Amino acid sequence: MTVNPVGISDLALYVPDPVIELKTLLARRAAEDATLARRLQRAIETTGQQAIRYPRPWEDNATLSAQAAHSLLQRNSSDALAGLRYLAVGTETGVDHSKPVAAYVEGMLQQAGLPVPESMSTFQVQHACAGGTISMLSVGALLQACGRDDESGVVICSDIARYESRTTAEITQGAGAVAMLIEPNPALIELDLRTQGYSSRDVDDFFRPLGSVTARVRGGYSVQCYNDAFEHAFLDHCRRVGRSPHQVLRETDVFALHVPFYKMAITALHRLVTRHMELDGEQFESFMRERGFLQGIDVAARIGNIYSGAAYVALMFSLADRYRTFGDGIVGKRVLIGSYGSGNTMTVVAGRITESAPRVIERWNLDLIWKDEAELPFADYETWMGAPYPVERYRALVDPALIPERRYYLADIRDDGYREYRFKQ
Repeated sequence: MTVNPVGISDLALYVPDPVIELKTLLARRAAEDATLARRLQRAIETTGQQAIRYPRPWEDNATLSAQAAHSLLQRNSSDALAGLRYLAVGTETGVDHSKPVAAYVEGMLQQAGLPVPESMSTFQVQHACAGGTISMLSVGALLQACGRDDESGVVICSDIARYESRTTAEITQGAGAVAMLIEPNPALIELDLRTQGYSSRDVDDFFRPLGSVTARVRGGYSVQCYNDAFEHAFLDHCRRVGRSPHQVLRETDVFALHVPFYKMAITALHRLVTRHMELDGEQFESFMRERGFLQGIDVAARIGNIYSGAAYVALMFSLADRYRTFGDGIVGKRVLIGSYGSGNTMTVVAGRITESAPRVIERWNLDLIWKDEAELPFADYETWMGAPYPVERYRALVDPALIPERRYYLADIRDDGYREYRFKQ
C-alpha cells in the first residue's frame, strides 16, 4: 500500500469581536480593591497581555467552531467536502457531557447549506490545550492509513478560556477557534508523523473540576511543567529524527508554540535554545527575529488564550509573516509545532512547507480580526463573566433580530437542557 504524505492544506481563524482592554479591566478592579490592582498590574507586566476577546451571549464553543469551519469549507468546498471523512474538535470547553461539539458543528454546517456528508466520523478530543493537536495527528494518521488520496478531514481547535473574576488569572482569558483541513498531499504543510516527540505526566498544574465553568491554575508550577514537558518531548523528537538538538533548532525556520500568554512562549523557546545552542541574550533575539517568532505570537497579547487553538493562531501569523518576507521562498522551510496540554502532555511535531503554500497563504485575510474588534460597555464583559445563564435569563438576553447575518448562534436551550443552534442567513 502506498503511504501518502499527509498534513495541513488550509487554516481558518474565527475570533469573537467583543474585546476588553486590560487597562480598562485594571481601572475597574482598582476602584474595587487597591491591593488586587497592584497584583493585576504585576500580572499584566509578567505576562505581556494587553486585551481579552470574549464571546457574545449567543455564542458558545460550538458556534465558534462552526464559524471557523464555515470559513474553511467555503474556501475549499468543492474538493474538501467531496471526500470528507472526519470532523473532529479538540477542546476542553465541551457543551454537553455526551454529545461532542463536532456533532453540533455538523448539524450547523448542514443547516447553512454546506453539503457536509453523513458518511463520516465525528468526534471530540480533550486534553486541556493539546486536544486540537491530538485531533490533527489522529485524523492525519487515519487518512494516511487508508492509503487513499481523495479523502480529507476537518479538525477544529476551539475553546473559551475562563477564570475566576478578581484574580490574576482573569487577565489571561480569551476565546476563538482555528479550523484546519487535513489531507493527503497537503497544500500547506506536510507533517512528519514518524518523528513526533511526546511527554506525559500526571500533574495538577491546571484543571477544571466537574461542574465548574472556570479553571484552576497553579501559575508558576504550570510554567515549570510546560518547560519541562517541552524539553522532554523535544529531545524525544530529536532521538526519533536522529539529529542533535542543536541541529534541529538551527534547521527549524518556523516555531509555533502553545501561547497561554505572550511571554510564556518566549520564555519556553529561550530556555530550549539557550540550553542546546548556548546563545547569549542578543544572539537569542537574533534567532527569534530570523524566524519571525514574535510576529507569530504578537496576536496572543491582543486576543488572549484560546487554549487548543493557541499554537495554530501562532502558526497562521508566523506563516503570513514569513510569506511577506520571503514570498515563494517560503517553500521548503521547516516548521516545528510545540503543543502543550496541562495535566499534562506535550507533543512536538515537525513539518515542511509545501510548494503550493504561497497560494494558500495569500488567500488569508488575518487583519479581519482587528477590523471586527468591538470594545463594548463593561457591563457586557460582566454579563459574559456571569455565564452560563439560566434558561429564562438566556432567552431574555438574546434577540435573534440583533444577531448579524452569516452567524451561527445558540437559538435556545430546551427545558431538558438540550442546546438548539441556528444559522442566520
